[in-house]
Amino acid sequence: MIRHILILFVALFLSVSAHAECTVAVTIKEAITASTLDYLQRAESKARESKCESLYIRMNTPGGSLQSTRLIVEQILASPIPYLCLISPKGGHAGSAGAIILQACHVNGGLEATNIGAATPILGTGQEMPEDLRKKLVNDTVSWIEGITKIRGRNLEFSRDIVTEAKSLSSSEAVKARALDILAENEADFLQRARDRKVLLGERKEEVVKVGEILEYTPDLRYKVLNFVADPEFAYLLFMGSIALLYVEITNPGMIVPGVIGGIGMVFSMIAFHKLDVAWGGLALILLGIAFLILELFIPSFGALGVGGLAAIFFGSIFLFNAESTGYTLPLGLILPVVIAIGAIFLGVGYLALKTLRMKSQDLDSDLASRDGKVVSVSEKGHSGQIEIMGETWSFVSEDPLAVGDFVHVTSRTGLILSVKKNK
Repeated sequence: MIRHILILFVALFLSVSAHAECTVAVTIKEAITASTLDYLQRAESKARESKCESLYIRMNTPGGSLQSTRLIVEQILASPIPYLCLISPKGGHAGSAGAIILQACHVNGGLEATNIGAATPILGTGQEMPEDLRKKLVNDTVSWIEGITKIRGRNLEFSRDIVTEAKSLSSSEAVKARALDILAENEADFLQRARDRKVLLGERKEEVVKVGEILEYTPDLRYKVLNFVADPEFAYLLFMGSIALLYVEITNPGMIVPGVIGGIGMVFSMIAFHKLDVAWGGLALILLGIAFLILELFIPSFGALGVGGLAAIFFGSIFLFNAESTGYTLPLGLILPVVIAIGAIFLGVGYLALKTLRMKSQDLDSDLASRDGKVVSVSEKGHSGQIEIMGETWSFVSEDPLAVGDFVHVTSRTGLILSVKKNK
């Protein structure tokens, strides 16, 4: 009897332990980029795998990519677990993209001496935005954040103002304005006050927030690498540089190092482009331009393919990022030098490669002209066939009739055909 009671007690203990509450915690302390999106996606997956009831975000960011922000907001709104977002540490802020993400969080808050706001869209390059594009982006962002704010029941006026007027408030003022839910003394205070709040998950499903043991999900090597390569300008330069290195390897087989570096760089740039949501039509134009430059070396187009290739690369670079959806476009100050450099590399290396091939051909002609060979097959009554010379088999023509086994001397070469005469 006692044995059965002990077994039952152990089973109950294991059952309770298996369902112990937990909360996955992440820290965002840099600009919002494609790497942030990837980081949060994996953090939510970890929370689901660990059967945690909530995901806690410490946020201190100046803003970032509009496209990445949209995808993060979509993830939060569709999440089956609540996101608890706190502006932390003291002195930190949630600017621009961070302010929008906070409005999407199921429970949000800030520590003393933090602030939120200033979410007016700007180009990632810092360039002045055309007035019509600015108006379009502002109106689109306002309507988008209004929808988010209505779902969470927060202050609509504040949400509009942070976009149209770049308004910013301290966390204490934001709580009074109903833009933030909690003004906390510290993280423990925020999590304690977030516990047991009723929130809407997914399709208007009401749940009570549960906060358990904190499981830290720190940025790993994948996050750091992606954060490094996912800058639009760096990804573009990495892609173009990798193409140039691969071209050097193709035109100079055996160098190895350019091919290895170019191949690795190409893969990393493709990963970055995928995360940055590039316009694939723009990328196709760049690749078409590269193909034209290569063909220019082998087809007599009188420069048409070369000029067309550079034009395709230029316009492909311009259309590589869509400013309306990503908030980013490559500056002309970057595109023009890159296009000129790529043109110089392709034409310069190609010219040197062809020059080397011609020199090798001339050297081969001079070597063959002083060599003897042996007939291995004949046709046309011995006036043509094949000879073995310098370890290779060549076709030949001869005025004298030859037989298999005869030794001949090369007199000239026309393409891949050798003219020979029989050794006396």
